[in-house]
Amino acid sequence: MGKDLLRYDRMVDAALRGVVRQALARVAAEGLPGAHHLFISFRTDAAQVEIPDHMRERYPREMTIVLQHQFWDLELDGDAFTVRLSFDDAPERLKVPFAAIVGFADPSVDFGLQFQGAAAGKKAPKAARRDPPAPKDDAAPKVANVVKLDSFRDR
Repeated sequence: MGKDLLRYDRMVDAALRGVVRQALARVAAEGLPGAHHLFISFRTDAAQVEIPDHMRERYPREMTIVLQHQFWDLELDGDAFTVRLSFDDAPERLKVPFAAIVGFADPSVDFGLQFQGAAAGKKAPKAARRDPPAPKDDAAPKVANVVKLDSFRDR
C-alpha cells in the first residue's frame, strides 16, 4: 500500500469532529430534544482547556462531562465550546477545544465516536469504537453505530 500523502485520516477526523460541533450547535440553539443526552470525554491536559484548578487536580489527564438536565450557557466559539455545569452543587465554567475531545456519545440513540491523536499526543488522529465511561449511578450506556477507521491508518 502506498503512503497517504493526502492524509485522509486527518480529513475524516475533521469531518467527525464536525459532527460533534454540529450536535453541540443544535443543542446550544434549541436545547436537548427528547431523550438525547451527551457524554463528552476530553483531555484536561490538552492545550487551551480551561477548567478550575481543583478539577484539573482531580482529573489530571481526562474527564467526562454529561450534558443532560443541568447545564447552562453552552456556547461555541471558534474551535472550542464553553459550558457551565454543577459539580458538588457549585457551578463551574469549562472551555473545551474540539481538538481535546477524545470521546463523544449519545446513548439515547446508541451513537458514539472516539478520537485519538493530537490531543493525546499521538502521531495521527483517528476515530474508533469506545464505550463511554459509566456515570456515577453505574447505568452505563451502550454504544453502537460507531465509525471505525482503523483501515485508514498508516500501518
